[in-house]
Amino acid sequence: MSQIEQLKSIWTQLYKDKNLNNLDIFIDELNQFKKDNTIPILEEEWYKDVTVYSIYVDLFNKDFQGLEDKLDYLKELGVSCLWLLPILDSPGRDAGFDIKDYKKIRPDLLNYMPQNEVFDRFLNKAHNMGIKVLFDIAINHTSEEHPWFVEAKKSTDNPYRDYYIWNKDDKKYQDARIIFYGLEENNWKKEGDEYFFHRFFDFQPDLNFRNPEVLIEMSRNFLFWLKKGVDGFRADAIPYLWKEEGTDCENHPMTHAVVKFFRAVIDYVRPNTLLLAEACQKPKEVVKYFGDGDECHAGYHFPLMPQIFKAMQSESSLPITATLSKEITPEIPIQSQWFTFLRCHDELSLELVYVSEEDRKYIHESYCKQEQWDFRLGQGISSRLAELMDNDPNKIGLIYSVMLTLPGTPVVYYGDEFGKQNDIAFYEEQIKLTGKDDTRFLVRGRVDWDELENQLKNPNSLSSQVYNKLSTMLKIRSQHKAFGRGNIQWLEAGENQNNILMYLRTYGDDKLLIIHNLSKSKQQISISNSIEKELLSNNVQWDSQKNELAMDALSYIWFII
Repeated sequence: MSQIEQLKSIWTQLYKDKNLNNLDIFIDELNQFKKDNTIPILEEEWYKDVTVYSIYVDLFNKDFQGLEDKLDYLKELGVSCLWLLPILDSPGRDAGFDIKDYKKIRPDLLNYMPQNEVFDRFLNKAHNMGIKVLFDIAINHTSEEHPWFVEAKKSTDNPYRDYYIWNKDDKKYQDARIIFYGLEENNWKKEGDEYFFHRFFDFQPDLNFRNPEVLIEMSRNFLFWLKKGVDGFRADAIPYLWKEEGTDCENHPMTHAVVKFFRAVIDYVRPNTLLLAEACQKPKEVVKYFGDGDECHAGYHFPLMPQIFKAMQSESSLPITATLSKEITPEIPIQSQWFTFLRCHDELSLELVYVSEEDRKYIHESYCKQEQWDFRLGQGISSRLAELMDNDPNKIGLIYSVMLTLPGTPVVYYGDEFGKQNDIAFYEEQIKLTGKDDTRFLVRGRVDWDELENQLKNPNSLSSQVYNKLSTMLKIRSQHKAFGRGNIQWLEAGENQNNILMYLRTYGDDKLLIIHNLSKSKQQISISNSIEKELLSNNVQWDSQKNELAMDALSYIWFII
């Protein structure tokens, strides 16, 4: 079935025969778009071989000119793809996830210059350096300052009224959980004589995808940035698109239909443009957003993150191996991919959607070392990676070694490559700006480049030690497709040695043996595999004659076999 036929079929599923003329007009637009624009073709499954760097442009280095100036730094680190956290025009009350114009970049990120002089130049330079670029687009909701909502508020018969979800009271969709528990008390907010629905902050009204005009307008937003040459989109808050009374308004079948429509649009005009699902769900739900290879190309493996932290604290490989077992993490389509991470722009999430009560309690008690780090009344921990790891370079190196060698595409959060600390001053500044005590602002904050450059010159500094460990890993990882594409085979180090996490990664002739000592004591390991070459190690003594390892506490080693 062609993409055009898919669009027509999905439209019928969503809207029956409603507004068919509008669909025909949109299809004509797509055809004209293809005729008018020659966009470089992306290679298939490129997203399996990259290292992603997640970044707030303004907090990293002021604006796009500042980011452009640091592309050499990122290339040297080993980054091959940039995920730009919200850059679209926004009041910034939710770090930019509250969008007021989908076709404009925030003026301050452009230094108030035209987009085509600043963003286009940055994008071209990144591409010339072999760095892909994707950015966040919140498709579930807008800012209350978006022109659609400004118009929608004016009257009940305004044509934009139906772009959002209204009700005479706040009693509808009562089964929909409050996602920002502890920050919001209701999913409804009164505006005039009616209430509008919001799943996140009350200044972010949810869009109404029951209205076909909303689907078309959002598709046009994708087209605008495809023309620019953006390599992918992170679809924020994707599970909540379709609301249905009597359901929890998450993962609805019609939500999947909406996603299929976006994918068909994107594939028609620029195949292999990444569509990345931000779905904070169990893997068995996330894999549904891959569809049959006709929805998102990739999705975040949210449950893996807390289980890696549990494995570190409990000195046991079992939380990781259990999470990646077929019982918890189903098989995914061959062209699909998991994205993995240790920290991101949000908290170390402990949502009961994918973490048990017992694990939440254990991880929270183990890692929430300051009351200020608590997020959503125990549902998460707002802290930077370095502080979670007690600012210990060996712990940071070990946890990165685990994440970078497990299946999936790794995401590194800006600043974590040099042990950035929680930023209390920025947190307090943002409380005043937003009016919300959102502890996630602790894990954001600006990079002080003068201070960082001084720290990187000192080989004994935390920044230097963490940077050098991570950069070495990323460069080695980029040379072996087995990490991003290969199979994994769990190995047993010995009876009752669950504190050793050991596995093979294989892809064709590329075969790697990875071993981690998760314990806080020295371990002796005998290897049965024939070793060709040691790639990387930290505090491990390898007797190549006997094929035995003496592994210090919190150590790791990578081999080619």
